[in-house]
Amino acid sequence: MGRLIKNHWARLIVMAAATWNLREIAAAIEAFFWPKIFWDFATKSLDGAMHPVPVLQIVNLVFGLFLLAWEWPLGALAGSALHRSIEARLAFLPLSALAAVLTYQGTNAALYEVIAVGVYFWAYSEGEIICAKPWTLPQRGGGRSRV
Repeated sequence: MGRLIKNHWARLIVMAAATWNLREIAAAIEAFFWPKIFWDFATKSLDGAMHPVPVLQIVNLVFGLFLLAWEWPLGALAGSALHRSIEARLAFLPLSALAAVLTYQGTNAALYEVIAVGVYFWAYSEGEIICAKPWTLPQRGGGRSRV
């Protein structure tokens, strides 16, 4: 049996969060028609982010499309330093999760993104790298291998 490649697993989790039913992109589009802040039971101060101008919906839509383009990756991002950086993902995903959790429709996407942050952190702490060519495995170093 092989080893679990955690950054590939995390990428699949983020793509699921970005696209599946009631996830970030779908939630952002749905929130244009039925705007609802998830935290409206606690405070009404966040209503300004959704009602007069749909700022939160637009932010979630842009974040979801960017995450999908980053994780698949889109041709312009493939192989770039941004695409290969786990650190950039660890910085951006919590922001995207925060924007998603503020909308009622995006809470599932936020949960998936928080899980992906944990898996990316696990991969980062074990020294995994993301290859320049998408969805490939790192080549073994010529020399001694670990058992």
